[in-house]
Amino acid sequence: MSAAPPRPPGPRPWWETRPFVAFLILLSVVPLLYPPVPPLVDLLGHMGRYRVQLDIQTSPWLSQYYDYRWLLVGNLGVDALVQLLAPIVGLEPAVKLIIISIPAMTVAGFLWVAREVHNRLPPTALFALPLAYSHPFNFGFVNFALAMALAFLAFGLWLRLGRLGKTRLRAALFVPISILIFFAHTFGWGMLGLMCFSAEAVRQHDNGRGWFRAGVHAALHASCLALPLVFMAAWRSSAPAGLTADWFNWGAKLHWIETIFRDRWKLWDFASMVITFVVIMLAFGNPRFGLSRNLGFSALVIVVVFLVLPRIIFASAYADMRLAPYLFALALLAIRFRSDTHRRTATVLAVVGLIFYLARIATTTASYAMAADDLREKLQALNHVSMGAKVATFVGQGCADWWSMPRNSHLGAMVIVRRQGFSNDQWDIVGSNLLSVRYDAGAYSSDPSEIVRPTYCRIPRAWRIVNNRLRGDWRVDDALTGFPRDKFDYMWLIDVSPYDPQLTSGMTPVWKGSRSMLYRLH
Repeated sequence: MSAAPPRPPGPRPWWETRPFVAFLILLSVVPLLYPPVPPLVDLLGHMGRYRVQLDIQTSPWLSQYYDYRWLLVGNLGVDALVQLLAPIVGLEPAVKLIIISIPAMTVAGFLWVAREVHNRLPPTALFALPLAYSHPFNFGFVNFALAMALAFLAFGLWLRLGRLGKTRLRAALFVPISILIFFAHTFGWGMLGLMCFSAEAVRQHDNGRGWFRAGVHAALHASCLALPLVFMAAWRSSAPAGLTADWFNWGAKLHWIETIFRDRWKLWDFASMVITFVVIMLAFGNPRFGLSRNLGFSALVIVVVFLVLPRIIFASAYADMRLAPYLFALALLAIRFRSDTHRRTATVLAVVGLIFYLARIATTTASYAMAADDLREKLQALNHVSMGAKVATFVGQGCADWWSMPRNSHLGAMVIVRRQGFSNDQWDIVGSNLLSVRYDAGAYSSDPSEIVRPTYCRIPRAWRIVNNRLRGDWRVDDALTGFPRDKFDYMWLIDVSPYDPQLTSGMTPVWKGSRSMLYRLH
C-alpha cells in the first residue's frame, strides 16, 4: 500500500475535469428516468407501507387492515423522506424522486472519496461507478442503499476536513451526521464508522505514531460517531429478539460475490464482476500500481466484517450480501499509480472504464425499461379492483432462485398504494417494521404467502412456522387448495406456473393480461 503522491502540475486530464465528473453523476440517473415506478423488487412492498403511513388516519379501509407506529429504529431513511415529499407531489412521484437520487449520491460519494484520498481522480475509479446499481439496490433495499450513499458522501467530507486539519469542526459536524445516517439505516452508520476509524488510523500513523497509538487516537476521533449507540441500545432492548442465523455460510458468501451486479442477464452480470476483479488485481500484479493505505485498510476491515456477519440479523435477511458490492467499490477506489501517473496507461484505463460504465448503464436502462413495461401492463388489473378490497396475490417463482431479479414479488402491494386495500405481501416483523398486519387471514396474512412455486417442486410439507402459523414458500396447488375464499374479495395470479384449474372453480375472471389473471370471489 502506498501514500498519495502530490498532484502533478499542469492541466487536469479529461477524466478529472468538473464537467466530466458532473456527466458521470448525471448519467447514473438514466436507468430510472423511464419507469413510472422504479422496478426494484422490495420497493413495491415498501410503497404499500408508505401508503399506510400517509393515509391510515383518513382512509376508511387501511385502519381495518393495518396498524402503523413510528419507532426510533435504524431503518427510516426513505420512509422519512416520503413523509416530507409525498404530501407535496404525491406518493409515487415522491418515491421516484427519492430513488433517483440514490445512484447519483452513490456515484458522487465514490468520486469524492477517490479525489480526497489520491489528490486526483484515478482512472480506475470509473470501474466502481456501475456498483451504484448493485444487487442490493436492484433488490430494493432502499433504506440501506440511501444510507450507504450518504455514508460515502460523509466519508468524503471526513477525509477533506482531516486533510485540512479541521478536526474540531469535523467532530462537531459528525455528531448530527452520524445520527442522520443511523436513522437512514444502521448499516450505513456502521460502514461510515469503520471507514472513518480505519482512515484516521492511517492518518495518525502517517503523522509519526505507531500503529497501536494511531489506533487509540483514531478511536478517540471516531468517538464523535458513537452517539447512535444509545438509540440502538434503546431500540433493541424494547424490541423482541429477532432471528439471527446462518453464520459462516461460505457458499452463500461466494454467491454474494458472484452476484454483485445481479440484474437480468447472468452472463453479462457475471462478466462485469470478473472485469472489476481483474482491475483490482492490477494493484497486486502490476508494479506500476498500488493501493492507498487509507482505502486499502478500510477495504480490509469491511472484508473481515463481511466474513463474520451472518446472513440473517434480527430477522432481516441478506445482511452479509449487502456489503459485497462495497468491498469491490472500496478496493477499486483504492487503486493508484505508485509514483507519477503513466499518462498513456491512465488514458487507456479511463477509456475502458468509461466504456464499462456506459455499457452497464445502457443494459441497466434496457432491463429497467422491460420491467417497467411488464409492470405497467400487469397493473391494469387494478382498474378492475374496487377501493378498499382485500386481494390475495400469488406470484410464481421457480423451484430455486433464478438469476433474473423477481421484480413482481411484491406487485400485490400496489393494491394498497392505488386502492387502499389489503395485500398479503407485507412484512410483519415485530420490533423492526413500522407496519403491523391487523387483518387475520391465517397463513395468507403476510409475506411470504404471496410466493408460490411450481407443483413439481420438492418443498417439504413442514413449511416454516412463524407465530404458530404455517407460511409459504409453497407450491401453487397447495396454496390454492387451502386458500380461504371468505377472507378475500379478489385473487390475483401473476407469473404462476400451470395449476389445477379446478382450484379456481367458482371464481369469476374479471381481467386477463400477459401471465396475469384477476378473479373476483363470491
